[in-house]
Amino acid sequence: MAIGDFTAADRWVVATALKERYGKTVAIEPADSEIRLDPAASEVTVCPTLYWEQRGVEFVIFKIGANRYRSQFFYSALEQFGTGRDFDDLAECVTTTLKLQADHEKDRAGASSGKTGADLDRNP
Repeated sequence: MAIGDFTAADRWVVATALKERYGKTVAIEPADSEIRLDPAASEVTVCPTLYWEQRGVEFVIFKIGANRYRSQFFYSALEQFGTGRDFDDLAECVTTTLKLQADHEKDRAGASSGKTGADLDRNP
């Protein structure tokens, strides 16, 4: 059974989230991807995909069924990341993916967080 393409409304949801995240319009490319819907199975399914690239990172959102989505972002073939779950809400899928990648970007840059007022020298 073929999975329906992303709709114009779906593309608007993604474009709006990307514009909010990056402060500019980001080009989104439609594609098809062959993925395993069940990681334990060898069978692959062709899924409609939305692809974009930003700041050296490539992103994909797979439509894996009616109102079912999965996402990944990657820096190279050896450095690929996913959310670890599927979504039934496209907006949640996109925003979770963008947040996860932003957190990962901070980790890669060696940024630290979690300091409290006790960690700050108030009397230099």
